Amino acid sequence: MDQKRLFAAIAISIGILLMFDLYNRPAREAQRAQQQQAAEAQQPAPTPGPAGPLGAPTDASPAAGTPTSPAARLPVEGPRLQGTLSLRGARLDDLVLKGYRETVDRNSPLVRLLAPREGSAPYYAQWGWTAADGRTRVPANDTDWTAEGSALSPGSPVTLRWDNGAGQVFEIALSLDENYMLSAEQRVRNTGGEPVQVLPWSRIRRESTPPTQGFYILHEGFVGVLDGRLREETYSNAKSEAVKRSGVALEQETGAGWAGFTDKYWLTALSPADPAQRTRAAYRHTTEATPRGPEDRWQVDFAPTAAQSVAPGAATATGTRLFVGAKEVRLLDAYRDRLGIPDFDKAVDFGWFYFLTKPFFFAIDFLFHIFGNFGVAILVFTLALKAAFFPLANKAYKSMSRMKTLGPKMQEIRERHKEDPAKAQAEMMALYRTEKINPASGCLPILIQIPVFFALYKVLFVTIEMRHAPFFGWIHDLSAPDPTNLFNLFGLIPYDPMQLSHYLHMPAWALIMGATMYFQQKLNPQPPDPIQAKIFQWMPVIFTFMLASFPAGLVIYWSWNNLLSILQQRWIMSLEKQRDGKPALAVPAAAKKG
Repeated sequence: MDQKRLFAAIAISIGILLMFDLYNRPAREAQRAQQQQAAEAQQPAPTPGPAGPLGAPTDASPAAGTPTSPAARLPVEGPRLQGTLSLRGARLDDLVLKGYRETVDRNSPLVRLLAPREGSAPYYAQWGWTAADGRTRVPANDTDWTAEGSALSPGSPVTLRWDNGAGQVFEIALSLDENYMLSAEQRVRNTGGEPVQVLPWSRIRRESTPPTQGFYILHEGFVGVLDGRLREETYSNAKSEAVKRSGVALEQETGAGWAGFTDKYWLTALSPADPAQRTRAAYRHTTEATPRGPEDRWQVDFAPTAAQSVAPGAATATGTRLFVGAKEVRLLDAYRDRLGIPDFDKAVDFGWFYFLTKPFFFAIDFLFHIFGNFGVAILVFTLALKAAFFPLANKAYKSMSRMKTLGPKMQEIRERHKEDPAKAQAEMMALYRTEKINPASGCLPILIQIPVFFALYKVLFVTIEMRHAPFFGWIHDLSAPDPTNLFNLFGLIPYDPMQLSHYLHMPAWALIMGATMYFQQKLNPQPPDPIQAKIFQWMPVIFTFMLASFPAGLVIYWSWNNLLSILQQRWIMSLEKQRDGKPALAVPAAAKKG
């Protein structure tokens, strides 16, 4: 294997992916901007949405004659959550996350996860019942519940109660932990004279399609683990599937499991409290006509597979859990282990390199708790990787060093057998054997770096722990691109070149990376083909432009890795010269004359 050819293939592959991403970025950003404008505009109350399991109440506006006064609200206050719950319809529809802000500005608004139906982008969780016998009066969307308790907070549970006036009392007992998990127990007491059949359900509603990042390496949309299998559906794919199946994009019976909506950093998901209970999970979509045009309605719901029969004088209860918060890796792991929620950590999209990405995250997070800076943690982690692969890389660099000194000799062989490439190749292989050089060993550093690169890219891109993590100087967010730009002299000119073109972004760290890549390339043996040599001379420039829009943490990693490789390679070359007392091979006289 020729190292240069491998390097070219990798570069071209990455380049194609990045150029495709760059080509589609303006359209993608225009779409996100349009979605954002739609989210910011006020809209009328939504029209009826998709029904829940077995005909759960729709989300129609209140019928004529029903109360139109503002709904009473129950405060929700936790160490990491703050909001209110609407007592009309038993909807948790107002929630912000403490400790997370929209931007790196400390005065920017807290991240809002759930929003009421009266707002611009309704997003809420709700609990209710369906009358499986067709006659029992069950709570509806406009039902006003009474609350026992002044506020829902850790250590202070609240019970919502509603009496249907026909002998059945419905209750929803809510409790909140110290983080992002809310538990709900739905109870029915039958004080009437006849048995009733009801089906408790819980659901998450999203009454618009949210703006998405649009990156192929990141999943956003429906996510869940049902009967041990990870299920992921994007909004676009689910919409197509729902058209074929009368509004149901996915429906599956499961035991222990969970399902919900995932954004890049945030998750809202339901799971049954009793893993032994068989549950039917569904992911639904409809398109509804509004004065503003067609709009999407999304829903994830859970319900027992069979209706519950409640005899006179008896009661029944069903428990569910609702996670609504940030996808913190260690917290998801803790819920997985403590509550028995299977593969809950897979809500973080670690991707195909899961076996590398998650250990990389834990290693970097461990170093962060030592040094207090994720950027420093990445540098130390890279140094540790270099040390782990030091013997293997040394062997490769020794081979590359010997290959470089063999360059004139190889060129002389090619010139001598210009008309017979097969014979030239045979002589070069004999030369390799004589000098005990393996030309394929130079591929090892690159082969090692490929999975490391993509795994670290995933860690920086998808883990919320890296969000808004500062480094030093002008880098305030390692998960975002370096904000500096050569084309406005790094801020000296009060103008943003990105307004003119998305390609006019050349940050300082990308230039540092390009420089280190150039100097590292100078230490490697050059291709004998002049055209190939010219291509590789341009590789540092090409990679500099390609990585300009990558997260700053990844560019810093690449620069630091290049620098360590340069130091290691120069050290090996120095040892080789000391061992031989001179360059490994003298330049042949024929080559000198040529």
